[in-house]
Amino acid sequence: MADVAGPRGRFEDTALLWALTGVVALLSIVPLARLILEALMPGGAFSLGVIGRVLSSGTTWSATGHSLVVAIGGTLLATVIGSAVALAVTLTDVRARNLFVFVFVMPLMLAPQVVALAWIQMAGPSSPLLGALGLAPPLGSRNPLYSPGGIVLVLGVQYAPLVFLTLRAGLRAMPQELIEAARAGGARPLAVVRDIVVPLMTPPLLAGVALCFVSCLGNFGIPALLGIPTNYLVLPTLIYQRLAGLGPGTLSEIAVLSVLIGSIAMIGIIAQDFLLARRDFRTVAATAEARSVALRRWRLPVEIALWTLMLFTLVLPLSALAMTSLVPAIGVPLNASTATLEGYRFVLFAHDAARRAFANSFGMSAAAALMIVMIAVPFAYFGVWRRTRALRVMSLFTEAPYALPGVVLAIAAILLFLKPLPIFGFSLYNTIWIILFCYVARFLALGLRPIVSGYHQLDRTLEEASQIAGARLFRRLRTVILPLVAPAAAAGALLIFLTAFNELTVSALLWSTGAETLGVVFFSFQQGGDSNYASALGMLTIGVSVSLMLATLVFADRLPRGVLPWRD
Repeated sequence: MADVAGPRGRFEDTALLWALTGVVALLSIVPLARLILEALMPGGAFSLGVIGRVLSSGTTWSATGHSLVVAIGGTLLATVIGSAVALAVTLTDVRARNLFVFVFVMPLMLAPQVVALAWIQMAGPSSPLLGALGLAPPLGSRNPLYSPGGIVLVLGVQYAPLVFLTLRAGLRAMPQELIEAARAGGARPLAVVRDIVVPLMTPPLLAGVALCFVSCLGNFGIPALLGIPTNYLVLPTLIYQRLAGLGPGTLSEIAVLSVLIGSIAMIGIIAQDFLLARRDFRTVAATAEARSVALRRWRLPVEIALWTLMLFTLVLPLSALAMTSLVPAIGVPLNASTATLEGYRFVLFAHDAARRAFANSFGMSAAAALMIVMIAVPFAYFGVWRRTRALRVMSLFTEAPYALPGVVLAIAAILLFLKPLPIFGFSLYNTIWIILFCYVARFLALGLRPIVSGYHQLDRTLEEASQIAGARLFRRLRTVILPLVAPAAAAGALLIFLTAFNELTVSALLWSTGAETLGVVFFSFQQGGDSNYASALGMLTIGVSVSLMLATLVFADRLPRGVLPWRD
């Protein structure tokens, strides 16, 4: 529709469009370009010397091999768990579906390092849970989770909800006519799944697998807690050790390592596109969801299996974490005489870095959520309603910082902001602002998706009427568009807050004194042997995350379907 607001209105539209393009380029393209430039031109001159030195190192290929082992293993385990649960929850008549989805998706909303510590406290010889049950391994024995298998197990549990969510979305959109025709022809439920559901669900399944692989590959918290104690290094932990031990002088080598891990992630994404391009998966539009398969006498066993899975993968680990947070020291049995809240008092009131971390994490998470909403609302307006080609292209670049491992963005930000900014004359390096920049860049795609979904479900009549009446774009955005997309924007902001609040991969490489985050303080407690303090801090972050997840259920009915991953 032509803009009737006159030349000034068209100028505002063009100015805003160019401003959005510049912001997205600064957040998505410039950091990654700077990273690649440093790898190819260390010191400002083209040279393959650093690349050759890094790629000829045995440590590099050992860490790369370890990264591939745990990423592939975690992805396979997550795919098995997530696919089985998605089929059972979406296609059958199991009861308490909403509650189960909420609980199953919860690990994805919790900090990976907290989940890892919960598993450590459940399985180790000093586990208060196993000790209370008389099942604890002998004191002095090694925790079985300090191994590649332990890393694979916790990664699989952490990211199974990713496969579940993508596959469930595909199952909901699948045409019911095909399933009903197969049932009418006498096909058994397992045959329907094998011959119809699985072939049609290849695209969402591969999307979930690719996302899971990239997430496992770039995860820092789980391999750090479970791998560093036995010197089992993956690429993110190798980069962390190189940066922490040798300082900025080795940034060129670290840039090469970051490009290496980013390249592996891109190979996984490209492999997904290649596999999908070889076949045509198009179907007719679905008219309604297929009827749930009646499990009859199998319903109770399936429900018991589902909840038993949650008992062992979520309830028991978090129970062990809670019990550890209540003992005065590791190895002390929990009983009425030893139970104490000293750990909670210490991290809330006595530890300066922990108190700063609460303020920093709350402030930066809220600021990142607000800034992303301010960018995403006009960005989605041009992309969805105006269908501007430039922003459709730029929207692809917004996915890069979120799709690539967080360590890649962190190193790119260091390289970009290490020197003083032109004109301003100060550097963001070693300040809290570099972390905020990375949060906005990394989670922009996460906030954009719900808002785009909200635009697709809105009637544009009110906006067009205000445009005809002469309202210019900024006024329409403020008075008409923002109130319409506010529920979706709020949901996106909450997802950003939850994710940034528990973040460690980026901040572990960027923090400085005074700019600590909760993930950094938690990691330092655990690395320093203060597991009871780490457990108390972890339980506090879990309480915040679960409370916010529960609070969203109040306005969940006003949101586009699928915006809240924990609501069925």
